[in-house]
Amino acid sequence: MRIAMVSEHANPLAAVGGVDAGGQNVHVDALAKGLVDRGHEVTVFSRRDSTTAAVSVAAPGGYEVRHVTAGPPADVPKDDLWRHMPAFAGRLAEAWAEEAFDVAHAHFWMSGWATMTAAAETGVPWAQTFHALGSVKRRHQGGRDTSPPDRIDVERELCSAADAVVATCRDEVRELEALGLDRGRARIVPCGVDVDHFVAAAHRRPGRRLLAVGRLVERKGIDDAVRALAALPGATLTVAGGPAADALDLDPEAQRLRSIADELGCADRLELLGAVGRDRMPQLLAAADVVVATPWYEPFGIVPLEAMAVGRPVVGTAVGGLLDTVVPGVTGELVPQRDPVTLAATLGRLVDDPDRIRRYGQAGARRARAAYGWDRVAEATESVLSSLTSLSRSPQEARP
Repeated sequence: MRIAMVSEHANPLAAVGGVDAGGQNVHVDALAKGLVDRGHEVTVFSRRDSTTAAVSVAAPGGYEVRHVTAGPPADVPKDDLWRHMPAFAGRLAEAWAEEAFDVAHAHFWMSGWATMTAAAETGVPWAQTFHALGSVKRRHQGGRDTSPPDRIDVERELCSAADAVVATCRDEVRELEALGLDRGRARIVPCGVDVDHFVAAAHRRPGRRLLAVGRLVERKGIDDAVRALAALPGATLTVAGGPAADALDLDPEAQRLRSIADELGCADRLELLGAVGRDRMPQLLAAADVVVATPWYEPFGIVPLEAMAVGRPVVGTAVGGLLDTVVPGVTGELVPQRDPVTLAATLGRLVDDPDRIRRYGQAGARRARAAYGWDRVAEATESVLSSLTSLSRSPQEARP
């Protein structure tokens, strides 16, 4: 198949760890590579956010990244991109009219709207993966939600307009059905992990070393890990993510985390690393005793999978994709979100039990390799996309 993958803000070539660069970037890169490995031709369409970005870039994974001019060629906060989506959709339609794509796969709601619009002009069948839902974000962030006011209505429209809807976990299916998706329409295809890059490592002598990895934004719940740290004498917490190390002093969330640690008397046991390259992540995960993942909500969560693949237990919040990936009492433990007291108690029992740490780590590595390798994810995605190719229609048929 010739596959047009649309990811308007999450460029697979971008450095991961910034405010708007995270799991979706990793997902699009690995999925595109996996589909190429299965014999397909993949072009990823992403918004041009730099004056130096070439129109077309050959990615190391064997796919093409096409940079689409829509709005200024500069960094624009994700929530401010909505007004540029008509231009983005117009460019997609032009490209798809000139080149024959068999199917399109949209990632995120704005990509979905642009794909829906371009598909109506060109007749290309398409699938939608949301990665995150505005309804969930609004529930947890309330008035602090900076999403465009149209977001939830657009997501509801995409549920009915897409030729296929791909959810990443069971919890997302429930949320989509609450939005109006017909029961049984969603296909679950999880995110994956590079099991050749994140290889299970032997556990070192226990040392109460905790690790949290993620963007430095409040909803990731890293402050709960800091509060739990204060109740765990002798434990250390390393946090990877956010801006470069030399810019952490200017980062509001980094300042807030340090302030909490100061107030609770554990600042000397908290280390903020800033952005960490993907090549360093396996070693960083392997150096921890327990990986802590405590978001308020999480569409899927790739870091817990990476920790499991390396053979480290995960203590995470019982939300989103973690409900599927982390098996309590087998590969880690799940706790309520925004509950540092329960988190501290759970971590305390685990870090003092090296045999359980080892058992959880070994079980996690087996589970990651058996169920979440990107080859399996690509195969499942291929099945969804190939089922749509017979739906190719003329532009007149595609228009509502």
